[in-house]
Amino acid sequence: MNKRTTSIYITGFVTGLLTVVLSAGTALASNWDIDSAHSAAEFSVRHLTVSNVRGQFSKVSGTLNLNDQDITKSSVNATIDVTTIDTREPKRDAHLKSPDFFDTAKFSTITFQSKKVEKVGDKLKVTGDLTLHGVTRPVVLDVDWSASEIHDPFGNTKRGATATTKINRKDFGLTWNKAMEAGGVVVGEEVQITIDLELAKKK
Repeated sequence: MNKRTTSIYITGFVTGLLTVVLSAGTALASNWDIDSAHSAAEFSVRHLTVSNVRGQFSKVSGTLNLNDQDITKSSVNATIDVTTIDTREPKRDAHLKSPDFFDTAKFSTITFQSKKVEKVGDKLKVTGDLTLHGVTRPVVLDVDWSASEIHDPFGNTKRGATATTKINRKDFGLTWNKAMEAGGVVVGEEVQITIDLELAKKK
């Protein structure tokens, strides 16, 4: 085997090896879109110290890069359209959209960008930056997720996930409140958040 033949053989071997490695990496990673039509973000906050008021944002969008072989290499970003808030009371919704609360004229979206993904038992913990009302703070999402894929009747590949977390609204500049004569305040500070996601695999 002369030098030219040897060089061609080595080049071909290296190229083939790189193709195999890159193909394996591609197979392990997959990209997903949040299906806005089947996803929503819900919140619950204490009212008058005696009950919980719940609301929903009906439009959630974003993407997920998923690595099934090494989940820590996965990432997610999501955007919530604050203008879609619905607490089943139009006057309350208008107040929540006003400068007293979300001020949707200035801050129409809530965003989340992951920084770390880790598996804890059958669940995931996703740490990232939550930007709300123009303020960015770290939060941790506890995620129940579907480890397997399913196929819908229309040929789409789907997965599901439910993420939960708690925040203090004052940390994000949502400070409006009123004191009650008997003690306590009208609106609680702690907000419980639940995000239900249906994910569609990119073709």
